Amino acid sequence: MVFEFKFPDVGEGIHEGRIVEWLVQVGDSLKVDQPFVKVETDKAVVDLPSPRAGTVLELRFQKGDAIRVGDVIAVFGTDGDTAIPAPAPSVPATAAPAAEARALSAQAPSAPRPGRLLATPHTRALARKLGVDLASVPATGRNGRVTDEDVRGFAEVPPGSLPGPRVSVDGVEVAPEPAPARPLGSAGSDPYGPVERTPVSHLRKVIAQAMALSKRTAAHVTHVDEADVTDLVALHGRLKSLAEADGVKLSLTAFFVKALASMLKAHPLLNASFDEARGEIVLKRYVHMGVAVDTPEGLIVPVVRDADRKDLLTVAREIADLAARARERRLSLDELKGASFTLTNIGPVGGLLATPIIHQPELAIAAFFAVKDRPAVHQGQIAVRKMMNVALSFDHRIIDGAEGARAASVLVKRLENPEYMLLRG
Repeated sequence: MVFEFKFPDVGEGIHEGRIVEWLVQVGDSLKVDQPFVKVETDKAVVDLPSPRAGTVLELRFQKGDAIRVGDVIAVFGTDGDTAIPAPAPSVPATAAPAAEARALSAQAPSAPRPGRLLATPHTRALARKLGVDLASVPATGRNGRVTDEDVRGFAEVPPGSLPGPRVSVDGVEVAPEPAPARPLGSAGSDPYGPVERTPVSHLRKVIAQAMALSKRTAAHVTHVDEADVTDLVALHGRLKSLAEADGVKLSLTAFFVKALASMLKAHPLLNASFDEARGEIVLKRYVHMGVAVDTPEGLIVPVVRDADRKDLLTVAREIADLAARARERRLSLDELKGASFTLTNIGPVGGLLATPIIHQPELAIAAFFAVKDRPAVHQGQIAVRKMMNVALSFDHRIIDGAEGARAASVLVKRLENPEYMLLRG
């Protein structure tokens, strides 16, 4: 029995993917639930299992090919089935010669046909109506008769869509091989100078669509504040070696997650989404924190679930694990879904300030920037302190500027008093 495996709907809203790697070859035997192909969907790479045991008869796509939900990507067989070549598209017997004749005729103006021209009065009238020189139309009808189809085809063939000149091979006229298309990523030129064309990856397309959707949907406002994180940096320095002894890489990002979780408990509107179709604000009674990870292929946002309920070391351990697997493209779809709020830490890269884009359907996002030594007033004196800029973007359709500012103020206080943040969560 032959079974056609169709690319399934692997997640809500996912309609297409890309073949990353075939794990089998034609002729291999498969067990039930054995992974046979890696497919990139949204920002995750998933292994698709075989729903039944059998033999691989066909693999219908190549590595790197785009696929859509419902496409047959592989064919399996049992009981000694063998692959059957897909039948060539059927073409009516008269249509193929007519199409061939029309294509050949349009390569260059045809010379008038010698001798008597055979065509019915209706065909001659049609040629006059379409402005076609009947003598130049290749005939495919019986005994060299020009048909209505010949005339219509001659008139409708679009310029530039026809094969090039024919060549003779052993007395048989054939079309030469088409010139190969320029490979993706190759060099070229435009009217202004040399260029290089590079294909857009599936991940980059997903990111582009998400960013464009957010900018079209949300009314972005960005509130900027600064935090004196001298005490936070000192606390991080003291705890870092202790965490390493427990096998945990403690980063500042873990502190940011805990600070945000505490702020969101005080300002739940920023931990909500907007159901525009139903006209409802959806307040989340959980804090699932999306943490943006910079990878060679693009930005990926895994989710730390219930960040408000977890201690600092647990959060740090999960961030390190999720980030490592994000860079290796080993995250599951579930690990990329369900965030109620997102943060991005720009500090390791540098820069003074940026305006983060909200991750739909969330209502806000926070960005943390580089910690720098700057002069500041501390306890009534000018001193060099470790200062950090914080940007909070929010959707002004739902969150007013004053609410956004109050939330940012609470976030700054949590960052400036890290012990309190850790005590209260």
